[in-house]
Parts: sequence; C-alpha cells; structure tokens
Amino acid sequence: MSEILCQWLNQELKVSQTVSPKSFAKAFSNGYLIGEVLHKFALQDDFAEFSESRISSAKLNNFSRLEPTLHLLGVQFDQNVAHSIITEKPGAATKLLYQLYIALQRKKKGVLTGVETQTMQPLTNTKVQNVKSETFRDQRLSRRRQNEIMAKIQAAIIQIPKPASNRILKALDTQKMLKKKKEAEDVANEIKKFEALIKKDLQAKESASKTSLDTTDQTTTDLLNTYSDDDYIKKIQKRLEEDAFAREQREKRRRRLLMDQLIAHEAQEEAYREEQLINRLMRQSQQERRIAVQLMHVRHEKEVLRQNRIFREKQYEERRLKDFQDALDREAVNNISLKNPPKVTFDPSYQVKALARQAKIDFEEHALRVKEIHEQIAVERVQAHYKKHYSICAEILDQILDLSTKVADYRMLTNNLIPYKLMHDWKELFFNGKPIYEQASLKHLPAKLSAEQLTELEKRDLLDNNDYEEYKVPTDVE
Repeated sequence: MSEILCQWLNQELKVSQTVSPKSFAKAFSNGYLIGEVLHKFALQDDFAEFSESRISSAKLNNFSRLEPTLHLLGVQFDQNVAHSIITEKPGAATKLLYQLYIALQRKKKGVLTGVETQTMQPLTNTKVQNVKSETFRDQRLSRRRQNEIMAKIQAAIIQIPKPASNRILKALDTQKMLKKKKEAEDVANEIKKFEALIKKDLQAKESASKTSLDTTDQTTTDLLNTYSDDDYIKKIQKRLEEDAFAREQREKRRRRLLMDQLIAHEAQEEAYREEQLINRLMRQSQQERRIAVQLMHVRHEKEVLRQNRIFREKQYEERRLKDFQDALDREAVNNISLKNPPKVTFDPSYQVKALARQAKIDFEEHALRVKEIHEQIAVERVQAHYKKHYSICAEILDQILDLSTKVADYRMLTNNLIPYKLMHDWKELFFNGKPIYEQASLKHLPAKLSAEQLTELEKRDLLDNNDYEEYKVPTDVE
C-alpha cells in the first residue's frame, strides 16, 4: 500500500518532496505535504499559510488548518490521529493518506453521497417569505440573529493552550493581555456587525411604517370624509409611536442581555484561568519541596560517607604506626646482643617502604592461596563430572546387558521368538531405567518395605499403567 501511495504522490500529483516507503512517516509528520495534496485538488485555499518547518507550533498550525477539510471529505481525523502522525508512529500516516486517497478518488469520479455534497457546498442564506404576522417575523428574526451572535461569540473565544513548564510568568501575562485584546476586538467587531444589522432592520421597518403611514393617511382622509373626529387620528398616531418606542426598548434590552452574557462569560473564563494558574503554581511548589527534601537526604548521606571515610583513614594510620613500631621492636630484639645497638629513629620514608614490602608479601601469599583453592575446586569439579558421566554410562550399560541376557535366556530356553507383549514390557522397563530382573519377592510384604521391594512395586505399577493405556487405545499388531 505504501508503494501505491508513493507512486500516486510522486508521479501523478508530483509533490514538492520525493516520498519513499522508508521516509513516509517522517515526510508527513509536519502536515505540509497533506496540505499540498489538498491544494492540488483545490480543497485547501489557505495553503500559503502552511509551513515546512518541523517545530511544534508549525505542526500545530498545519494540522489545525487540515482538520475541517479532512472532516468535509469524510476522513477520520482527531487529536489522537494528529498526535500519532506528529510522533511518526508506524502506519498512522499511511492509514490517513489511504483514506484521503479513497475520498479524493470518489470526489474525482463524482460519486459523493448526498450528505457529503451538501456539506461541501457553501451555505446560502434563505429569506423568510409570506409571513402572516409582523410580530412573528420580528421574533423569528431576533431569535436567529441572537443565535448567530452567540455562535460567533463562541467561535471568537480563543482556547488558551497549556503553557510549557519552563515558561516564566511575565510571558504568560503578556500572552494573556494579547489574547484579551484580541477577544475584545473580536467582540467589538461582532457588536458593530450586530448594530449594523439592527440599523438595517430598523430602516426596513421605518420604510414599512412610512408606507403604512401613507396608507393610514389615505384611510384617515377617507375617514375624515365620513367622521370629522380628530381624537381618533391622534389615538392612532399615539399607538404607532408607542409601538416604535416598544420596539426600541426591546432591542435595547436584547443588547443589554447579550452584553451581560458576554461579561459573565469573560468573568468565568478569567476565573478558570486563575484557577489553572494557581493549580500549576501549587504543583510546582510541591515539586520544589520534594526536590529540596531529596537534596537534604543526599547531603546527609554524603556527610555520613565523609565521616566514615575520615574514621577509616584514622584507623589505617593507627594500624600503620602500630605495624611500624612492631617492626622496630623486632629489630631491637635481634640487635640486643650487639655492644653498641643502633639508635632507633622515626623515618617516615622507611615506614612507607616497610609497609609496602609487607603488603607485597601478603598479596603474593594471598594470590598463592587463591590459586591453590581454585586448582583444587577445578580438580573436584572435573572428578564430579567424570563420576557423574561414569555412573550414567555404567547404569545404561548394565541395563543393556540385562536386556540382552534376558533375551538370550528366553531364546535359549524356549527356542522361539519373543512375544510382542513381553518384549514391550522389557522395553518400557529399559526406557524408564528400571531393572529387568526381579530384585525382590512381593508375595509377603513386611510393614517396612526395602528399596528392592519399592523398585518392584514401581515396576508393577508402570506395567499396569501401560496395559491400561493399551486397553483404552487398542493398536493393531501384526
């Protein structure tokens, strides 16, 4: 499958990098070549914003731009798939490219399903026609606009990525300020768009109200012909003004409600960020305390080792002085018969030489003793090995002699061929290492059995078990 995909990429699409089965996972780990493939099929309009770099931010940018296009094509793609491709997991990039290849071939042949063609076509704005009641139309339009504004506000919210452990607080604060400014700008733009839509709606309603006023003027002139009452006209004008004022108040209340919801959402996000920051700082402080405890423990162990070393050096120094004094005493005893015994003086260099000479003699004696022990162990091992093999060979040879003598005795006595059952029993005893000749009698068994009687019982049990197995599974014997 990898060779087919490489041939498709290199020969048919002619991508910018040559892809081979060995470098398949590495070539597609940053998502650039996937965007190039979609761009060649006119499905990735923002390919100019893709990056060939292999840093984590560039990979995140590329795969975030690829996700909606892959979902429109019906290719299975999520955070786990992206992580597998980025970490160059074997088979992840091949599986995604194979699914993309199938989807693009279906698009090329024009066999997309109705749902897929509907999702890939741009959405069109439909107008509501033939509305019987003006109040119902206002409610419908206001509800739809409110849903659109809330959807845009939700889309404008920037998810704060988890910062790295080595990022300093100053960088976090600056990043938060930039994101807050961007969120505020996006919200302000959405509010401006919403106000523009409201103004357009009000202008349309004013034009409709003007036409209705013209019609009302005509009706009032007709009514004046029949009714000459000015109070009725004033009531109609007052009612129209109250309706316009009520509409303006409704729009203001709606805008105030949207602003309150936006402020509450921002406060909730800010509280969530502060909670995350506090948790991160608490985890960091716990790790610092744990490291401090480990460091103190290591320092304590180091101090104990140093004190032990000092104490051992003192013991060595005392032992050297004692050995040197003993050597001097021995020389004094040897020279006591002289008239003028030499004066004993303390010479450090002589002490060191004497200790080195004595250490050399001790080392040579120890080496000789170790060598002798090693040779003795080697000889004992060879003897044990020889005895083991000798006993095994002797036992096998004794069994072979027993079997051969048993066969010879039977042929000499009967002058006939040995029956299959008898020969089979002898073979079983031979294979299991049991003696063929009878070692002891089993007619009168005492309370405490001897070794020979135990051997005979084992032989009998073995033959009985073989007979039972042959009885269960009979075989044809010629």
